[in-house]
Amino acid sequence: MTQGRIFCILGRNASGKTTYVERLRRQWASDAVRYVAFDDVYGPATDKSYYLQLRWNQHDIDAETPTMGQLLQRSYQLSGADTAERRSLMQRLLQAFGLEPLQDKLIITLSSGELRKFQLAKTLLASPKTIILDNPYIGLDAETRAMLGDVLTTVAHSWGIDLYLVMAKDDELPATADTILYIEEGSNDAVTLTPDAFKTVRAQPPHPVLAADKQQALRQLAPHSDDYHAQTVIEMNKVSIRYGNRTILHDLDWKVRNGERWALSGQNGSGKSTLLSLVCADNPQAYACDISLFGFRRGSGESIWDIKRHIGYVSPEMHRSYRRAIPAINVVASGLKDTVGLYVRPSEQEKRQCRWWMHIFGVAHLSDRLFTQLSSGEQRLVLLARAFVKDPELLILDEPLHGLDPWNRQLVRDIIDTFCQRADKTLIMVTHYDEDLPACITHRKRLAKVQ
Repeated sequence: MTQGRIFCILGRNASGKTTYVERLRRQWASDAVRYVAFDDVYGPATDKSYYLQLRWNQHDIDAETPTMGQLLQRSYQLSGADTAERRSLMQRLLQAFGLEPLQDKLIITLSSGELRKFQLAKTLLASPKTIILDNPYIGLDAETRAMLGDVLTTVAHSWGIDLYLVMAKDDELPATADTILYIEEGSNDAVTLTPDAFKTVRAQPPHPVLAADKQQALRQLAPHSDDYHAQTVIEMNKVSIRYGNRTILHDLDWKVRNGERWALSGQNGSGKSTLLSLVCADNPQAYACDISLFGFRRGSGESIWDIKRHIGYVSPEMHRSYRRAIPAINVVASGLKDTVGLYVRPSEQEKRQCRWWMHIFGVAHLSDRLFTQLSSGEQRLVLLARAFVKDPELLILDEPLHGLDPWNRQLVRDIIDTFCQRADKTLIMVTHYDEDLPACITHRKRLAKVQ
């Protein structure tokens, strides 16, 4: 068998990586080439399945909702004959990705990281000659990223499959990568480099990236005169969340005080998104739990909107939900209304507020561009501007640096650090990369999977 190769496609945000990949796909149009973009693992955002994958909305599950094992078995049957060799492949994939204990889990209850592993395993079952993986590492914990690197090496070098990995982070190149395809800004093609040659020419962003005048403008933002600054922002006592026979959180105690900046971590499937759903007033089980937000006990009469007006939020799931061809400034403005999409025309003052935050994040020139026409990195910066636009008391940033190049990662860290220098600003940030955490972090909480 001919040994496959591992190509890594790199470049700044909006440099043209997606265009380059689309050109490759047109040239190679064939069943032997598979493309996996991991923003599609949940299915179309308009489907009922997308709504249900928000794991706290499980009262709508019906008897036809498939398990992960059922879908993987279906893919196995559709992608080839039932042979001893392919059964062995199936077993190796289940073991390599830790999917064996998840086979009876409903597909909509999988975490984003678990879904990533499922999608990769499903693709590999077809044994294609070439696989293009768009950002395969994002959303995966450190253990799973290392495991994935080993699996991809086996897939390429032992199974003879060529792999093209589209990557935003240039510091997590697989050790066994063969070739770097670097897309220069404004170029229509890639520069071919060896990994060693790339390391010698790779430029690093300065620190800080955020310009001094923007830092000063952020620090001088006037505080909200009408906000009530609770001394305790979040308090949870013995909180347990269960879905069917699975316990996601068990007897969780957590107190977040005003001005603290928390890093929230844990393996894929440990309940981080579920925990955040309780804080963001999206999880109906919150009413059965002993939870207080901003000094008010949940269920004591406050509305969801009373809670959300204090919170700025971004997450991979939120990014998935924005698939409408609306101007980028309207996406930012929707943060003022706490809606996905904009249903009320913003005032001129609100538009100025939106443009100001887009300027801080370096995307003001994109304000009138349709959101769907932006690169994924540009979209993420617009959504971050949305999270900050109302100058919230509590920032909840779930994997905020997904898909950003090193310059924009440093820019966002600088913005978070500067923002949190002000009084009465509380932060909860989720990331699987310690190096992504801003310097302002004061507390850490790590969730463990409930056995």
